[in-house]
Amino acid sequence: MRPVVLDTVPLGFQWPALDPFLFAVHHDDLYPPGNEAQGPAASLAGRTLGNDFEPRDGWRMYHGEVVPGFPQHPHRGFETVTIVRRGFIDHSDSLGATARFGQGDVQWLTAGRGIVHSEMFPLVDPVNANHVELFQLWLNLPAAHKHVAPYFSMFWGRDLPRVVAPGVEVSVVAGHLGDVRAPKPPPDSWAAQADSDVAIFTGKLQPGAAWTLPAAKPGTNRVLYFFAGTKLDLGGTRISRGTGALLVPGVEVPLSNGEGEAEFLLLQGRPIGEPVAQHGPFVMNTRAEIAQAFSDYQRTQFGGWPFKRDDPVHPREQPRFARHGDGRVEEAPPPPETTT
Repeated sequence: MRPVVLDTVPLGFQWPALDPFLFAVHHDDLYPPGNEAQGPAASLAGRTLGNDFEPRDGWRMYHGEVVPGFPQHPHRGFETVTIVRRGFIDHSDSLGATARFGQGDVQWLTAGRGIVHSEMFPLVDPVNANHVELFQLWLNLPAAHKHVAPYFSMFWGRDLPRVVAPGVEVSVVAGHLGDVRAPKPPPDSWAAQADSDVAIFTGKLQPGAAWTLPAAKPGTNRVLYFFAGTKLDLGGTRISRGTGALLVPGVEVPLSNGEGEAEFLLLQGRPIGEPVAQHGPFVMNTRAEIAQAFSDYQRTQFGGWPFKRDDPVHPREQPRFARHGDGRVEEAPPPPETTT
């Protein structure tokens, strides 16, 4: 059998990625019950509040000081795709948009020429543990689209298309699997280009299950991240949990699971093939453009911050929803019975 794995890499907190993706982060925190402010009902003594990335007691505050998460911060020149497997995110941004999403929902945000947003993790359960688990992916924008207007889409978990086979379930966040197509990405995304071959899949295989991942186009970068389970066989190459596998794009990839449930994230796309200059929250093509991004943010604040707090959260009882900058409101459907 022709090998389907070109290389492997161990996975830490921030996962390496290939063009057009910049990186992927897997947040997985088991928080205690929430207090009245929807922060952890536990002592925060000894934590480096404002920059707490040490998983003490199985959870982190990140940049939050009351509620875990990421208070207001700017972005320019790329997109974030946030896949929330468990728990909730309260989103607010400089366009005046707000949202609460989770339980299988996906937010796709085009930062474009500049946006400021916050991503807080409200601990809504005051009695039981609050498990928050999500992926955040950074997808680059080509130079021609780095200054487009900011835009965000919500893909509600129940509406995400799925491929289901015996012992297998794959959610299609971007791209397509056969005739099963993901919702349309934002209009200026690299994923919206007809020949980009961008795909984002999350998959789950039951013990002993097998499934074949269809081939991507030749020249596409393709990485499978095996993050939950024990062992997974990829066309004769056996990998352990916590491994990223660079796949040959132009061939089918047979997946075979052993004992225990296995889960993976698959990212692929045709490379943009442009220089990447990144500094903190900005991703451009040159260092001069990075300097300009900082200058523009200091001068304009990318439209300013229209909220009283840097870390706004919604009331505990607030259902999932999205209010866009133009005032349009989406009410979320009930979450799916299972999430991947």
